[in-house]
Amino acid sequence: MDPASQDINLNSPNKGLAVDQSENLADVPVEGAVGNSANPLPPGLTEEEAEELHNELTKVEEEINTLRQVLSAKERHATELKRKLGLSPLTELKQNISKSWQDVQTSNAYLSASATLDDIAQSEVYKKTQETLSQAGMKTSAALSTMSTAIGKRLGEMSNYSIRHSISMPAMR
Repeated sequence: MDPASQDINLNSPNKGLAVDQSENLADVPVEGAVGNSANPLPPGLTEEEAEELHNELTKVEEEINTLRQVLSAKERHATELKRKLGLSPLTELKQNISKSWQDVQTSNAYLSASATLDDIAQSEVYKKTQETLSQAGMKTSAALSTMSTAIGKRLGEMSNYSIRHSISMPAMR
């Protein structure tokens, strides 16, 4: 049995059986075909060689179409299996991200950068800078707290003054 005449669709009830090829693609005119006056033969190529290449091209294109059909059938089958297993695209995405993050964490670049950061964190310059910034933060916090208390006290005095002043002044008419 000629492999080109077999139905290779895995989901087909005719899988592996001969398929009627009464509609042969060789009968369909193709652009650039032999005998087409718009495209003369390339130099150094005989008409027989051009026809042979054309036939080979036709066979390769048929194989490509067959492979596309098989791939499409396999993708549909894989989708159906995933659906039956309860695997959603979101689940797959989560798994892919998790795997990618694991790959990043085990990569040489990540490990090297992590080691460098650990070295920096253990250095004296880093420790001194961290201590200085911590002290500056505490002093800034204390200064802001003192300033906030002073502003609050002053606003309280101003509101008391305004109330006493408005009570003591008769209404002007």
